[in-house]
Amino acid sequence: MRKIGLIGRTYRHINRYREIITVLFKHGFGDLITSSQIEKYLDLGKKFIPKKKFEKMNSLSRWERIRMVLEELGPTFIKFGQIMSNRPDILPEPLLMELEKLQDSVPPMPNEEAEKMIEQELGKPISGLFKNIDTNPIASASIAQVYQAELFSGEKVAVKVQRTGIQKIIETDLEIMFHLSLLMEKHIKEIEILNPVEMVKEFERSIRKEIDFNIEASHIERFARNFQADMTIYVPEVYRDYSTKKILTMEFIDGIKVSDLNALREAENDPLLIAGQGCDLVLKQIFEHGFFHADPHPGNILILKDNITCFLDFGMMGTLLPKHQDYLGNIIVGVVNKEPKKITETLLHLSGNLNVEKRDLLEYRISELVNQYAYLPLKEIKVGELINKIIRMLIDFKLKLPSDIYLLSKALITIEGVGTKLDPDFDMVAHIEPFAKNLLKKRLDPVKLAKDLYSSMAEFRLLFKDFPFEIREIIRQIKSGKLKIEFKHKGLEPMLAKHDQISNRIAFAIVLAALIIGSSLIVLSKIPPLWKGIPIIGIVGYIAAGIMGFWLLISILKHGNF
Repeated sequence: MRKIGLIGRTYRHINRYREIITVLFKHGFGDLITSSQIEKYLDLGKKFIPKKKFEKMNSLSRWERIRMVLEELGPTFIKFGQIMSNRPDILPEPLLMELEKLQDSVPPMPNEEAEKMIEQELGKPISGLFKNIDTNPIASASIAQVYQAELFSGEKVAVKVQRTGIQKIIETDLEIMFHLSLLMEKHIKEIEILNPVEMVKEFERSIRKEIDFNIEASHIERFARNFQADMTIYVPEVYRDYSTKKILTMEFIDGIKVSDLNALREAENDPLLIAGQGCDLVLKQIFEHGFFHADPHPGNILILKDNITCFLDFGMMGTLLPKHQDYLGNIIVGVVNKEPKKITETLLHLSGNLNVEKRDLLEYRISELVNQYAYLPLKEIKVGELINKIIRMLIDFKLKLPSDIYLLSKALITIEGVGTKLDPDFDMVAHIEPFAKNLLKKRLDPVKLAKDLYSSMAEFRLLFKDFPFEIREIIRQIKSGKLKIEFKHKGLEPMLAKHDQISNRIAFAIVLAALIIGSSLIVLSKIPPLWKGIPIIGIVGYIAAGIMGFWLLISILKHGNF
């Protein structure tokens, strides 16, 4: 039903469809549109396809052209590319590198529109909300732009205003993306393996969260609670009375970008100390809280007085389940202690596939990888590089990890890059190891063991309590004749299809033989009407037999079965 609805709604967005297809043709992807047979489904024929033939950009790679397509198609597609840049399990590495270059900077929307949006959402005129507000935005992106303002109480705030009409644009583009992905999955065999419909579904979940500023406000408040006792970090305050789904008002932070080394030194901050503290803060998010900033790039980290770190932009956050935290600790300790078997078992548990084919080969490959780093000084081990290699290896064995693990990977790689810029001798492993070991120690904590034992006993109690009733129910079903056991064979479909094909050909051959024999008897019996002394019915039978014979022969040759 959803597919039917999507196809029906696309007629409302013909102009946007035309724009998307024109951009695809412009950048040399006309074959993609032709193969997906989109003109057939929209019933627009060849009029819909641009008449102008665009020259292919031979100097650019296919991956570069994909990035250019996304940039030209605007906010929804740019966000799609940015989110997919975190999925090395789906996309090839050259494309991931291009997607990481996607720029989200666009001209600011007119101030009148921003003011109207603020007044509509907060229910008061601008003059009744803020003591003053700067008409020039301090940041402008595809979904929102940010203004500096001052409350009547004197607090300086940053007001994030969603672009007018952006939700409608995203809804339209999502419908078109779903329709295109359905057509591509149906008609283009090479793309089917990427599961484009599932990719769009994942993107839809992510983008809907990002355009709801209430969710980002909750992220900030949760983050602040996690670090309320930590003096090395500062989290901006959210002003809920001035925030809605489309407006987010938070404390304005006047700090120094973590990448500006000269400014940091002039402010008497210590880059080496900041590198270590910043790394520890990210690791605390991962190993202690299981809730982490998924994009800690230099633009999202400000340094305040006395080397205090402040993270910005909490739209994209990652979450780790406690068991995933344990698995991550096992992997890191396994690398440090050179235990490939332990790493292999942990990765298989993390992927949820314990019966992987070629398990011994996977362990051998991991052993090779561990040995590459075994004799390196810890400070020379690049954690980001190691994580990337492990992920690529799992992809080779068709093992998939939870999506937040890929966000985690990117966060660690990014913060390692920031740390190395601040401190050329930055040692990521030295910071990670104590967190991982502490996580493993917690497993043996008597209080935790007691809680786990209590939880298990509670489960057993429920099991034993319900067991007699379940047995009685099974016996009752047997007595009443309602018990039904179904067996489902898997893997027999190809064999059954082949049997059907053989049966059909045998039946076809029998009919063909009967037709030839019957026609021959009619010819010999001279049954009228006659044509040149030969019964016409017999001639028709021979012609039909000839056509059927050629059809059978062509079918056999086509499938390569001689």
